[in-house]
Amino acid sequence: MYEDVFRELYKNKVRYIVVGGIAVNLYGVPRMTADLDLMVDLEKENVLKLVNILRSLAYVPKIPENPENLANQEKREEWKKKNMKAFTFWNTKKPYKQIDILIENIMDFDEAYNRREKVKAEGFEIYLASIDDLIEIKRKSGRKQDLCDIEALKKVRDLRTM
Repeated sequence: MYEDVFRELYKNKVRYIVVGGIAVNLYGVPRMTADLDLMVDLEKENVLKLVNILRSLAYVPKIPENPENLANQEKREEWKKKNMKAFTFWNTKKPYKQIDILIENIMDFDEAYNRREKVKAEGFEIYLASIDDLIEIKRKSGRKQDLCDIEALKKVRDLRTM
């Protein structure tokens, strides 16, 4: 569903990892989800590349905010004080497509990026949080769905080590 996004992120060397329900799906666990959750390298250049890609693919912010502010640490701090967890983009051509960019990385991004799993697609790769990192991210979130995802991901991890 987000092939165009993944293709452009790969082509433009954006540093990201998929961390939500789509990551769980890509590990082979069937689960209903529509939005794409990304943890990104929050360095200004990386964030601005991401924003430009999303703009070019008809994504706009869900809130009345300049999306380039996602690259501004002070602005992200303001948002966190308002309990904002992610900056959401939606697609103007396909409104059901929504992308959430975490405004604060739950773990050290460089370490998580180095542990990422790569899923080969036609002419590009999709970067997923490692199973262990995804379990940790979901543990910190602690929602009921996340707890179910953790159990399923542990089973996948166990099957992989057999």
